[in-house]
Amino acid sequence: MNSKRIALITGANKGIGLQVSRELALLGHTVLIGARSKALGTEVETKFTEEGLRAVFVPIDVTDHNTIEATASLIGERFGRLDVLINNAGIALDAGTPPSQVSMEALRKTFETNVFGAFAVLQTMLPLLRKSEAGRVVNMSSGLGSLTHNSDPNYEFAHVKLLAYNASKTTINAFTVQLAYELKNTSIKVNSADPGFTATDLNNHSGTRTVEQAARIVVRLATLPESGPTGGFFDENGKVPW
Repeated sequence: MNSKRIALITGANKGIGLQVSRELALLGHTVLIGARSKALGTEVETKFTEEGLRAVFVPIDVTDHNTIEATASLIGERFGRLDVLINNAGIALDAGTPPSQVSMEALRKTFETNVFGAFAVLQTMLPLLRKSEAGRVVNMSSGLGSLTHNSDPNYEFAHVKLLAYNASKTTINAFTVQLAYELKNTSIKVNSADPGFTATDLNNHSGTRTVEQAARIVVRLATLPESGPTGGFFDENGKVPW
């Protein structure tokens, strides 16, 4: 696989997104640092460039379709294609709230970013991915999105019932299955990644895993060979149950 690949990572200025961007850049990819903040995105671009890595900040807010379309236009004009899309941007607003008490506002906002935002980015970038010899889409999911895990009282995180967040990740998994089926006869592979309980801003750094550990499965799915899987849900140890 050509190492000079173009990868767009949303929410790339911190946490798992930043680590994945760094690792893909180290593998020779040109990484497009998707971030809402110009200051933070530019800071990452500058740092990577100083380290000899290929990085370009692209201002993108997954809830603002104008920025998504502008990013697609930039990629098309500058690179002509997109090889890797990592739908990493996400929020969690309902920590500590019983499912029946989650506000409609929190539910809507969570889905607006985690589901509708991811779909909007993918739908807009798909024409560019089709121009790649080996397109790869990685949707950032979570073990909390597994209905099998959620319904198992012995699951390590069975007590974590975040209606909005969990349901958004379950929906992302359904999205992965549907899209992978549609694209099964193309060179594009679509998979969901479970990075594990990682210490990031999303959980106030209460996670038990490092971003380096979390990035392993994301990078693996982003660099799958032609013989690799599509339409699956994986963590670094293998398949995760739906």
